[in-house]
Parts: sequence; structure tokens; C-alpha cells
Amino acid sequence: MDDPIPPDLPAPPEAERCYRHGDEETLVHCTRCGRPICPRCMIPAPVGHHCPECVAEASREFRKGAGRRMAVRGFSVTKAILAITVAAFVLEVATGGAGSLMTGPGSSKLVDLGAAFPPLIANGQWWRLLSPALLHFGIFHIAINMYALYLFGPQVERDFGKLPLVVIYLISDLAGNVAQYAFGPVFAVAAGASGAIFGLLGAFLAYNYRRRHTALGRSNVQWVWQILILNAILSFSLSGIGYLAHLGGFVAGAALGVAFDVGQVRRREVRWVGVIAIVALSAVLVMWRTPMVNAAVQRFLSTGALP
Repeated sequence: MDDPIPPDLPAPPEAERCYRHGDEETLVHCTRCGRPICPRCMIPAPVGHHCPECVAEASREFRKGAGRRMAVRGFSVTKAILAITVAAFVLEVATGGAGSLMTGPGSSKLVDLGAAFPPLIANGQWWRLLSPALLHFGIFHIAINMYALYLFGPQVERDFGKLPLVVIYLISDLAGNVAQYAFGPVFAVAAGASGAIFGLLGAFLAYNYRRRHTALGRSNVQWVWQILILNAILSFSLSGIGYLAHLGGFVAGAALGVAFDVGQVRRREVRWVGVIAIVALSAVLVMWRTPMVNAAVQRFLSTGALP
């Protein structure tokens, strides 16, 4: 015997109209945004159907995220920077002589090649706030920096993309050299890619700190802190380490790591505010420091005494 039909069955759902085709009635909704869609707008998804706009948005996110990381397997900006820096070191050794392989070609030759020297920067050679990244004090200096680039460059390139990697590298290099110029000795020669490298380290830390709820994020954050503690110990234990450049590059890289985090910052113009702010602050520090450097040079020319 058939069961009787319950008298309190719910009324059938009312049909809605597709948000893209108002003349089409439908009972189906996009499982991503919830809007009603007709058969012409239904795009199969792992669960249910998606509307064309959600599919387009997902495609854009893929190109910015996983798709971009897959593209890194091709041309590598990190390897290009590494190759350019090594080529510059070969030229440096070639012009400085065989003895320059271990300790560099000497301060005067490094200055001729483009090392940072505050009196020349104060005299208008602003390009020396970028060029020191191509010069190093010997093979051990470049080996340490290029090994760090080999470790962190691909990570930053994968997480942020090729152009952001170049921007982070160059702006961190600028910020590191500006910090050394603004707060370091007047007559010291500075060279090396350490500021740029620490910028990549800062960006890597910023990216993973915002993902510290994951096991990989926590592990990477701990790794970076260990490197920073070791560097701090070495900076205060050994002479000749440009900790100001390290600090300036690291702070700039961390700020840009926040600004260029695609998963957190959606509006493209907002991401470049960090770049503009760092460049502007660098310009202010250079203008503030330059009269002091010029005054120190004049005192040296008058008295022969170093500050």
C-alpha cells in the first residue's frame, strides 16, 4: 500500500532570472558568487557550475599566483641577476689584477669602477647609490652574497613574480646604500650586493609571516630569524661589515614584500605606493646628509684631519 502524500510538503522554489540574460528563467546558481545563471552561462566546475565572471576572475588569480609560479620554471630573473653580478666581478678582477681575486682590487680601483664613496655621491654622482651591488671585496664576499641570492631569489620570484623581484632587488639596493651614506662614515668605500640580498630576505619574511598559520610559513619565518640573529652577531663581532646597508635593504624589502603581496593587496596602484615612499624617503635622507658630507670634506681639505 502506498504511503499517503504528506499534506505539508514545501512549495516548489520560484524560478529566478539569469543575471546576464534577463529573459531566461533558472533555478541554478553560481557556486562561487551565488548569482542565478542560465544554461548558456553555466560553466562546469569541480562542484556545481560557475558563471563567466567568476571563471574570468579565477583565471586572473591563477595567472598572478600558481600560473606565474609555473612560468618561473622558464626564464629566471634570479639567474640573470646572478650571471650579471658574476660577470661584473670577472671584469673587476681583470682590471684590478690577479691579486684582486681574494680581497678585491683595492679601494681606489673600486671607486673608479663605481663603488659608493660619500664625497663623490655628495658631488652629484647619485648613480653610486645603485652601482655598488655589482662590486665585491674579493671572491669570498661575492660567494656569500650569490649563495644567498641563489637561496632566496627563486623563492621571491616564485611568490611575487619577475618584475616585483627586480623592483625589490633594486629598491633594496638603493635603500641599503642610502642608509650607509646617511648614517655611515664619510670617507668609507662601500661595495657589495648585501643590501639588495637583505631586501629579498625581508620580502621573504614579510610574505611568510602573513602565512605563519601554515607549517611552511612558520618554518620559513624561523629560518629567517636564525639568519638575522647570526648576521647580527657577525656584524658586531667582525669589522668591515656594512650592517647599515643590511638594515636599510632589509627594511625596504620587508615593506615591499607587504606591498607586493598579491594575496593580500588587490589594487595594483596601492602596491606601488611602497616603491614611491621608499624612493622619496631615500631622496630626503640624501639631501639631509649631503651638506654634512660636503662640510666634512672641506674640513679635511683645510686641516688634513679625518672626521
